[in-house]
Amino acid sequence: MSQIVTEAAAKPDIMRFVKANIRDYALLLSLLAIMIFFQITTNGILFTPLNMTNIILQNSYIVIMALGMLLIIVAGHIDLSVGFLSGFIGAIAGVLMVNNPFWPPEWRMGTVPAVLICLSVGAAIGALQGWFVAKFRIPAFIVTLAGMLIYRGLMIAMLSGRNLGPFPDSFQAISNGYVPDYLAFMAPEGLHLFTLLVGVVVTALIILANWRSRKLEEEHGMAEEPIQLFHARNVIIAIAFLGFSWIMANHRGLPNVLITMFALVALFMFITTRTTFGRRVYAIGGNEKAAKLSGINTEKVTIAIFSIMGALSALAGLVYAARLNSAQPKAGSGLELDVIAACFIGGAAVTGGVGKITGVVIGAFIMGVMNNGMGIMGIGIDWQQVIKGVVLMLAVFLDVYYKNKG
Repeated sequence: MSQIVTEAAAKPDIMRFVKANIRDYALLLSLLAIMIFFQITTNGILFTPLNMTNIILQNSYIVIMALGMLLIIVAGHIDLSVGFLSGFIGAIAGVLMVNNPFWPPEWRMGTVPAVLICLSVGAAIGALQGWFVAKFRIPAFIVTLAGMLIYRGLMIAMLSGRNLGPFPDSFQAISNGYVPDYLAFMAPEGLHLFTLLVGVVVTALIILANWRSRKLEEEHGMAEEPIQLFHARNVIIAIAFLGFSWIMANHRGLPNVLITMFALVALFMFITTRTTFGRRVYAIGGNEKAAKLSGINTEKVTIAIFSIMGALSALAGLVYAARLNSAQPKAGSGLELDVIAACFIGGAAVTGGVGKITGVVIGAFIMGVMNNGMGIMGIGIDWQQVIKGVVLMLAVFLDVYYKNKG
């Protein structure tokens, strides 16, 4: 009898928790539904190792920029310049490593110094934009719109309207390289065994971290997620990571850019959930005046998040240029729309103060899977834009609807 009562009591708890976190569950279920839909409509092409690798390579720079854009949006701002800023940084990389009219060919820079210069320039540009926003209270929309036009013009001027390439092999490896199979001597032919090992280790670490976090919450009486959902979530995580590892192991293994992207996601999850800086960003987005009265240097935080956004835009520009093996005068066009859309689809609130890194990553891959799936199906670029616009509008509508309902 007591077991029946316990199970009956557990069901309302589960429903209450799901209802309170409906946006997170809806987002994950939406990604799964979209992937299953395109797996069926593309006759199984979506989940092939080659295509999954292409999805990673095609969306890595979107995810990288979306991490910084989340901080911007959470703080109550927007950055329209990230697309052409990334293209401008790619042009700088081309000038430094491929062709510069101001010094002889033998003076071309190597990959490491050129990358460091490009990242520094991106961070400095972002900090300058943040300074205008923070110090002079100019709306970020206007500052970054002006920046978008400036960087586009500078990019075209630097490249003289032509592609600049090819890049050195060491630079191309940023986007097109793969982690070697250190276990190739004992792996079956065609299977990247080291990728499987990494997948198992990462899955174990994530589940272990979840268990430790759960135990800590229980010790302090803060555990809200029903234990049934906790177990189900970990099972899904294990299936997803191990399945993805198996798919990648049957191609060429883990792309270098995937390691970079995963490290950045982990870093920004730590920043947004475990650091004082992250809490200050959310406080500013929730109520800037209250944050300032509580002693937070809102100007300093604003400059910092725009600087971070600039550095991530620079990194995305380098990844983009490395993937194409050339700096192109049209690089970055429209990327800012996909980045912003990924954040809003991922649950970031239009009014600021709300948003999660996991949601943004899922939002970016929703956009990426849709782009890839519609491309395989032969849907024209015109209708692709229409569909993505409808999805974005629906995501923002649901965000406002649940906020008003709550």
